[in-house]
Amino acid sequence: MRIEKVETFPMLYQLPQPYGDANGYKKYRSCYLFRITTKSGVEGWGECIDWLPTLEKGFQSRIVPYLLGKEATDRTQIVNTIKKWHQRVATGVSMALTEIVAKSAGLSVCDLWGGKLREIVPVYASFQSYSNKEDWIQHSLHLIEQSITAGFTQLKVKIGGRTLQEDQTHVLSVQSMLEEKIQLALDANQSYDASTARQWNRLFERWPNMLWLEEPLPMDRVADYKLLRATLTIPIAGGENLQKSTEFLPLLKDGAVDIIQPDIMHATGVDGYRETLQLSRIFGIKSSPHTFDGTLSRLYALFAQACLPPWSKMNDDAIEPVEWDVMENPFTSILSLKPLNGCVPIPTGTGIGVEWDMEKMDKYRWDGTSYY
Repeated sequence: MRIEKVETFPMLYQLPQPYGDANGYKKYRSCYLFRITTKSGVEGWGECIDWLPTLEKGFQSRIVPYLLGKEATDRTQIVNTIKKWHQRVATGVSMALTEIVAKSAGLSVCDLWGGKLREIVPVYASFQSYSNKEDWIQHSLHLIEQSITAGFTQLKVKIGGRTLQEDQTHVLSVQSMLEEKIQLALDANQSYDASTARQWNRLFERWPNMLWLEEPLPMDRVADYKLLRATLTIPIAGGENLQKSTEFLPLLKDGAVDIIQPDIMHATGVDGYRETLQLSRIFGIKSSPHTFDGTLSRLYALFAQACLPPWSKMNDDAIEPVEWDVMENPFTSILSLKPLNGCVPIPTGTGIGVEWDMEKMDKYRWDGTSYY
C-alpha cells in the first residue's frame, strides 16, 4: 500500500453575517481537506485546521514529499514524524491512513477499531450565540427554534462575551422557550473568574434541564475548577484545546471536571484521541467530544463515540452526545451525514462509509490569492 499521490483541497467561505462567542466574531469559515491515494488506487481522506496559506505551503514543500513512497500501513511512524512538524496535520494524516487500511481490509473504520457498540450516537446543536445585530437575543432565539423544529433535543449556547446581566437575560429567554423540555449547556470559553461563574448558580438551582457549564475559567486553573465543581449544582465540562491524554490527567486526578471534551482536531492523531476517551472511562466520568471545525473530524468523533464503552449502566444515558455545529457553514454538509431526532446513524460501508460532495468542494476551493 505504497502512497502514490496526495491532493489538497483548501476551502474558504466568507460569512455574510458574522457570528461568534466570547473569543470574538467569526467572519469566515475555512476547511482544509486532503486525499491520499495508494499505488493500488485506495483512497483515504484527512482534515486539519490552521491558516490556509500556512497549510498549503507546508503540504507542498514538506508533507507531500515526505508521504510519497511511504507505506500506508506504517501509520504510527508516519504520524509520529509529522507531529514533530505540525501536530494538527499529523491528526489529519492519521485519519487518511486509517481509512486506507480499513478499505484495504474491506472493513468500516469502526470494524477496524474492533466494532461499534451502538448504531446511533446522540448529538447536540451547538450555537455561536453572538451577532452584531442590535436584536442579537431575538436572532439567537430564532436559530434555536429552527434547531428544535429540526428535531434536536439537546443544545448549547454561548455566554461570557457580554455582561453577566445581558447573558443571563439571553439564557432566561432561551429557557422560557425551551420550557425545560430541551436540555441546555452553556459555554463560557474560559471567560470568567470563579466568583463570576458562581453567580450563575442561583439560576442553575432553578433549572432541571441543564447539561453542563463549559469552561467557565481558564483550563490551567485546576484548583479553582475543583472548588467550583464543589459549589455548582450542575456538571462542569472542558478540555477542547488540550492535545494529549496526559494534559487531561490533572483535571481527572484532582476531580476538577465532570465531563472532558477532547477535540480530535486538536489531538495528536486518531489513536491519541481515542486514548483520551478511554481515560475518561478509567476515571469513571463522561466524555462529550468537541467538534467545531470540520465535517470529517466530526465523523471520526462519531465513530469513536460509537465504539466507546458506556460510562453508565443506565441504558437511556449510556453514551454522551457529540457537538454538532448548526451555524452557517457550507463545509459541514460536504459529507452526506444528517442527524435525525437528535441522533446520527453510524455509516456501515467500508472506510468512512459516506460519499463526498465534490461539487461543493470545487465551489468553495480557496484560490490561493485571497488572504482573508
